[in-house]
Amino acid sequence: MFFLSEIEHTLMLPPHLLNRPLDEAIKEQLDLIFLDKVIDKQGLCVSVYDIRSITGGFILPGDGASTYTVKFRLVMFRPFVGEIITARLKESTVDGLRLSLGFFDDIYVPVPFLFSPNSNEPVPGHKNRVNWIWNFRTEDYSVDYTLDAEDEIRFIVHDVSYPPIPLEPKDVKPFAPMVVTGSLDMDGLGPTSWW
Repeated sequence: MFFLSEIEHTLMLPPHLLNRPLDEAIKEQLDLIFLDKVIDKQGLCVSVYDIRSITGGFILPGDGASTYTVKFRLVMFRPFVGEIITARLKESTVDGLRLSLGFFDDIYVPVPFLFSPNSNEPVPGHKNRVNWIWNFRTEDYSVDYTLDAEDEIRFIVHDVSYPPIPLEPKDVKPFAPMVVTGSLDMDGLGPTSWW
């Protein structure tokens, strides 16, 4: 789920940071640039782990900031396909579930990947929200398990994708640079209270 990624980046250090220790000032700038950003095919940057090397320090003509080339490692979040993760329910609609890890909210479980057989019922007072129900049946046993908003939900990662950046906003839905698609249709998955 988390791994280190080594990156080389050229950055300009503003003059007001030059009175601080160099590695501390550069780490602060790297945090501003990379923290909570998605790097294509790498994942979501959680933090700057360490700085491997700093070279340069040139001040270009007509500029008051010094320019450095920095090699550093980032702690990245990118789950792998088949990984089992526990998250919280953020949203439940007729299209499926949206889950959250607290720091990452773009986890979706579409209807075909929900537990089966299933059904849903509208939530009173909420136009687009539904409660999903697992209709568990055997020859001797029949029970309906309801998915509650307070539940911790265990899911298996089905896919991690990096949608292309839209050139024009076509609808009001916010753009997600990394999307995790999950599945609940296996034993042991779903709300942890069920198991």
